[in-house]
Amino acid sequence: MSATTDRRERIALFGGSFDPIHCAHLRLAQAALVHGQMDQVQFIPAGQPWQRAKLKASPTHRAAMVALAIQDESRFCLNPIEIERDGETYTIDTLRALPTGPAYFWLLGADQLENFCSWAEWEAIAQTVTFLVACRPQHQLTVPDPLQSLIDQGLSRVETLPFEAMSTSATRVREQLARGLAVSDDVCPAVLNYINKHHLYQNTV
Repeated sequence: MSATTDRRERIALFGGSFDPIHCAHLRLAQAALVHGQMDQVQFIPAGQPWQRAKLKASPTHRAAMVALAIQDESRFCLNPIEIERDGETYTIDTLRALPTGPAYFWLLGADQLENFCSWAEWEAIAQTVTFLVACRPQHQLTVPDPLQSLIDQGLSRVETLPFEAMSTSATRVREQLARGLAVSDDVCPAVLNYINKHHLYQNTV
């Protein structure tokens, strides 16, 4: 069997609230395709993350916005696994439900990596996926000591992703929308049309 046919499919898993999805999310996913040589990036909107307060838009709205934002890139896809699961969202449950075979990479920012060891069953997560980490504003790329210990034992891997850090955030987008200010530079036209059609984020940040 040739090396080409024997290669495992490389899938980047991009979890998040996507409340709403914005241009920095899309740029990061594109960087994963190009620099991380991914075959696919799966966007996984969270149902109700256990470490966060209730999200502003419903799972249905957030998934719909993701689908609109990624429709022009065939290697991007929406994975609704978390919004279809009842109760609080735990990454380890998501990973255990995925098909075996592909090589999975968890796409995240440097700020999330700093907090990673507070995730439920983080050791199991770290031994299931390779972390694909991009820089975020005001956050240096620092691997937490407990995770570094697993890496040193050859039980986990962290790869860096070249990425021009952007200041855009979902919080900023919601704040702008709540004030009636323009967000056309931060979200794609299809998502903005959806937000306006459904009157999302108008009275809350």
